Amino acid sequence: MNVYDEVNGLAKAIKESKEYLEYKQVKALLLANPELKEKVDEFEKIRYEEQLLALQGEKQSEEKMKKLQELYQILVKDNMVKDYFDKEVRFNVLIADVNKIIGDAIKDVL
Repeated sequence: MNVYDEVNGLAKAIKESKEYLEYKQVKALLLANPELKEKVDEFEKIRYEEQLLALQGEKQSEEKMKKLQELYQILVKDNMVKDYFDKEVRFNVLIADVNKIIGDAIKDVL
């Protein structure tokens, strides 16, 4: 068994997966709408900043967390954005599962 062949097979399977294809399609629709994309980008920027603080062990800004929640509630009223977020989560779960399987397979040498 050649590891590189297997990984290339995995990459192909991911690109052919329902999660990938649906996420790619809805992301393209979102990118085609500059106004909506800007709103989602603003949300994702704040979310990233807050996740970074959490990873660094710093206290998250209550003000930013509140703004994040309010922005999310506004954004998901749009069906395309809700669909985008839902499909993004499903795709991220797939990738996290793949990473966990690989991590579990090699944890004895890490």
